[in-house]
Amino acid sequence: MHVYISVDMEGIAGIATLDQTVRGGTGYARAQVLMTEETNAAIAGAFDAGATAVVVNDSHGSMDNLLQADLDPRARLVFGSPKMQCMAEGLTTEHDVALFIGYHAPAGGPGVLAHTFSSLFADVRLDGRTVSETDINTLYAATQSVPVGLVTGDDIICGLVDAASPTTETVVVKTAHGWSATNSLPPTLAREKIREGAQRAVRKADSLKPVELRDEWVLEIVHPTTTSAELAEGVPGSRRTSDRAVAHRLGNVEDILGLITVNAQMASSGLRSLTKWM
Repeated sequence: MHVYISVDMEGIAGIATLDQTVRGGTGYARAQVLMTEETNAAIAGAFDAGATAVVVNDSHGSMDNLLQADLDPRARLVFGSPKMQCMAEGLTTEHDVALFIGYHAPAGGPGVLAHTFSSLFADVRLDGRTVSETDINTLYAATQSVPVGLVTGDDIICGLVDAASPTTETVVVKTAHGWSATNSLPPTLAREKIREGAQRAVRKADSLKPVELRDEWVLEIVHPTTTSAELAEGVPGSRRTSDRAVAHRLGNVEDILGLITVNAQMASSGLRSLTKWM
């Protein structure tokens, strides 16, 4: 039983502010500890349920946040950036189930520190529907024939997962009280619940199925500025759908991930060109 774990930071218990999630913030070092301990809880739960190998992917920001010296030594760690598959790097057909820890709600709606891949995107849509990082990474897992067994985070993302995939385990570790405010479980209790959730997910892995894939998607990204949308429109095959939105018709999930990464760079460049004169 091979288990894959992707770990973000915004959905970790005890975390609610940018100061905690950005390197250099006064709360960042504490957030690293919280993130590492929730990861260890998921690793422990996976092994409790019979996992023989666990791979963890550090999926937040610069993707080198986890405290390696404190990580459960039974797991291998993928870290650093950029990565071709971003938050799903290291996920392959050898894995039996994927667990998403510390995930958060999508851009354009409620949820603690809600965003989709880039905090600059106002919205990310597939075929007109707002999607989260959970949605995109679940699609990538399906390309490897791997189901997602567990998602943890705030009440918003867990509610979205419950509605879309009732067979996926969810663990709510905090309730959103705004974009940067929350009512959180004590971290120790959150870890207990995550360990139990990981156990349940791994034990029923054989009964889970990956989501269905299609032959084509339309990815639409709403940029923070007109300038960044103009830059993104320069990518071959792109078209503007509004002043700040750019759409791409794509045939595989790898291209979805790649174009999201490219658009994130365009969003950053466009914003810098604007703010340097302000």
